[in-house]
Amino acid sequence: EISPGDIRDPNGVRNAVKGMDVVFHLAALIAIAFSYNSPDSYIDTNIKGTMNVLQACRDFNVERVIVTSTSEVYGSAKHVPMDEHHPTFPLSTYAVSKLTADRLSYTLYHEQGIPVIILRQFNAYGPGETQPYIVPEIITQLTKSNQLKLGNLKAKRDLTYVEDAAKASVALMKCDDAVGEVVNVGTGIDWSVEETAKIIGELMGYSKIKMEVEEARLRPLDVERLQCSYFKLYKLTGWNPQVDLKEGLRRTIDYYVKTGKRWLWETKIAPEEEVWRKK
Repeated sequence: EISPGDIRDPNGVRNAVKGMDVVFHLAALIAIAFSYNSPDSYIDTNIKGTMNVLQACRDFNVERVIVTSTSEVYGSAKHVPMDEHHPTFPLSTYAVSKLTADRLSYTLYHEQGIPVIILRQFNAYGPGETQPYIVPEIITQLTKSNQLKLGNLKAKRDLTYVEDAAKASVALMKCDDAVGEVVNVGTGIDWSVEETAKIIGELMGYSKIKMEVEEARLRPLDVERLQCSYFKLYKLTGWNPQVDLKEGLRRTIDYYVKTGKRWLWETKIAPEEEVWRKK
């Protein structure tokens, strides 16, 4: 059941929350590169929007609220694996807005008793993800040739398949001991952009791929490494990731390439793709 609206509109959020037992809050502006040029919109959406969700959940006595955060709030790893006590040092307006939403959620849990769980997701990927994120970007470029133009090839990320990420969120929602806690979700293994691209290239049938760094794709401040410790999540719920990177990437490639479904952010739309979109 879809209820169209804007998270910045308190009344619209209240209409969506009313009658719900639990709320999974994932609404946000998320593309980091865009936050450099439009910081106000990220602050307005990610912080004030979260306040709207929390207040609506309080007023309608929602039993549990999962606030989905991000590993970007930690900045580059000071030590690995990164647990929930790792220092926070956000390197983008996006990350600042998400960390502020985290602190707001934590404070309102203690101040007003809103039953919040803060889930810090380490780089979920899979079918449904759109550009400019790294996995769809690599796949999209490799559908055209074996040549890639990317940003920081050495940056390392802990990539979590979307199905595992969703199961972790549901497991936390059911866990009474998680209320009022910050919990990381990831695999405990980090991969560089270069390593990820090579695996995708192999899965797409290339014996060799060519990679070059494109200056325009480099971030002013880039998070060099993210590697999750999900030990707290395991202790609370027994959750473990089930889909390794190669299998997750294979499923992602199969979904988009073999079904002919392209990324929604492509600017040139083939006639058959337009038909698919209308469906």
